[in-house]
Amino acid sequence: MRVWQKSAVGLVVFLVLVAIGLIVWEPLTAASPAPDTKVAHDARIRRDSFGVPHIDGKTDADVAYGLAYAESEDDFHTIEELLAAIRGRSAAISGAEGAKIDYVGALIDARGTAAAKYDTLSPATRALVEAYAAGINRYADTHASEVRLSNLFPVTGHDVVAGFALRSPFFFGLDRTLGALNDSKLPPRDASPASERGSNGFAVTAARSTDATTRLISNSHQPWTGGVAWYEAVVHSGEGWDFAGALFPGAPFVLLGHNKTLGWTNTVNRPDLIDTYKLVMSADGTHYRYDGQWLPLETHRVWLRVRFGPFVLPIPKMIARSRQGPVVTNKLGSFAVRYTGFGDVRQIEQYYRLNKARDFGEWRAAMAMQAVPATNFIYADAAGHIAMVYNALFPHRTPGFDWLGVLPGDTSRDVWTSYEPIAADPAIVDPKSGWVANSNNTPFVATGAGDNLDPSSFLPAQGIETYMTNRAYRFRDLFAGLGTAKISRADLLRIKFDKGYSRQSWAGTWIARVLAVDPKGDANIAKAQALLRTWDWTLDGKNPADALAMFVLSSAAGQGYRGDPLPDAREALAADVAFLMTHAHRLDPPLGDMLRIVRGTTDIPVIGGPEELRAVYSKIDDKRGARVADLGDSFIMLVEWKDGQVHSESISPYGAAIERPGSRHYSDQSALFAAEKFKPVWFSEAELAGHVERDYRP
Repeated sequence: MRVWQKSAVGLVVFLVLVAIGLIVWEPLTAASPAPDTKVAHDARIRRDSFGVPHIDGKTDADVAYGLAYAESEDDFHTIEELLAAIRGRSAAISGAEGAKIDYVGALIDARGTAAAKYDTLSPATRALVEAYAAGINRYADTHASEVRLSNLFPVTGHDVVAGFALRSPFFFGLDRTLGALNDSKLPPRDASPASERGSNGFAVTAARSTDATTRLISNSHQPWTGGVAWYEAVVHSGEGWDFAGALFPGAPFVLLGHNKTLGWTNTVNRPDLIDTYKLVMSADGTHYRYDGQWLPLETHRVWLRVRFGPFVLPIPKMIARSRQGPVVTNKLGSFAVRYTGFGDVRQIEQYYRLNKARDFGEWRAAMAMQAVPATNFIYADAAGHIAMVYNALFPHRTPGFDWLGVLPGDTSRDVWTSYEPIAADPAIVDPKSGWVANSNNTPFVATGAGDNLDPSSFLPAQGIETYMTNRAYRFRDLFAGLGTAKISRADLLRIKFDKGYSRQSWAGTWIARVLAVDPKGDANIAKAQALLRTWDWTLDGKNPADALAMFVLSSAAGQGYRGDPLPDAREALAADVAFLMTHAHRLDPPLGDMLRIVRGTTDIPVIGGPEELRAVYSKIDDKRGARVADLGDSFIMLVEWKDGQVHSESISPYGAAIERPGSRHYSDQSALFAAEKFKPVWFSEAELAGHVERDYRP
């Protein structure tokens, strides 16, 4: 009996020791990098009446230091998660979902790329990213209670650069390719996005406006919180860096917005920048055939640190690479992936140069770096220039291959090693129509009909999309409806906040399918169809069918936008009808009752819907009995130049204090956002005077 008891006690002690080990091993084995050389920075942060930080410093690096500190004050939670992902420790915070990020980071070797190419960046850029890292470190040092993952700090300039290398390819579809391969499916034959995230951008030249004012509207559609949510800031340095706009966590500068003389915004484009190769493997899976030779597959094991409750388990994962790129093996075979911009970190340099550009010539010189692999740029400036640049780093591909399909992996003939020149990018500069726009659609519909580019002038191998979003159909028709008349500020805002749907878009196809459903004796479905037939194709909150139409469109918006097969129309309609009858007890409740902005104590109606120019995406909330908005129109900025002077206004769906529920700026912009109104951007010193609620140095 005593032997059994001793064994049981020993087993308990052993299990306790294992449990303790699984709790404490992860931070103990996570090595922190060598810190950057310490440099003293002096930044002044002034928070305006909406909590937006205005950062001043003698040098650009001082400003980057202050920017990092200010953003950490508002969203340290997200910045820490981003750093964990860069270090391959995302799963140690967020579990299985984070493990996917850690695996991809290891697969594309973001950290290795940053380490190998860091010294190719200019001294000024290295100073900027290291100062930004120092600002985060300063916050972490002085707010240790907020740090969730031990041994994660200090942040370094290498980490900031690695963050760009990690996130960049997912803006042109790498997630869809890797996701399909990991699910043992072939990648899609296009570069359509994995989510409903989109954007609008508009520019109207002074010559076309009613008041001789050049206007730019930045209207990105992003999640309202998280790693790709916009954060607004205004920066000024003694080295001539003056900029107002928004950035993502981890960016040491503003990514879209304006300086004194020019500005731009971005919309995601869909060029074919990713190629997949099926490898011919040896029987033992260790070699692949390439140009008649058997080459060894480069492999190494990584350990994913995956949290399960209080424990962090080490999960092994094999990483492989071939001459073409990283390799994923699934039930269909082994596939290598090659994508634009791999091994390059200069996009951080290009964005910095764009921030400092003073005129169209300097801006175009920065664009000529071709370091930002993809994204449309919609541009405007004080001199009256406007442009829509379909920016893409197109691989120089050999003719004769099906570049949209899976390529043979046993030959070097289809492995590109260089890129097309920037002249290959479709671009419209100063069109006679006086306006440009993009809503994630083909670049061949970007301005007035007579000024658009000819698709036949571009190579088929570039894979430039011909797709039209609902928003693109709408802006095309709305601008066309103005004829040759001058465009007023009110005209432009009416287009931006348009809530209509085109029958030519996926929405027309989807509504037709819903109306064609056989009710099969279900009276509520029949009533819903009858109500939907009265809808005026605009979700402006005025039609009795608006709430039903919003639910119906939301049920297929993701598939429609991506170009995926639409869902079963009867099942979707039945679910929407059931939700409305359960929670509203009617099919025609007011739209604002069923579509809400919820943030802390804020719970207000918002008018809009998915894939509109006034885009509002939402999720079902059974507890509230409504849909709650969480994506779509996010940071919106209106920039105007008149007589060489800049003026701007902006709005966000929540507020500057992104992850600070106790702050009055947690949701103080929500009511203005829902009302489609703007707040001032106090860009100059004179404008800011009288609107500072806090002034300090970190």
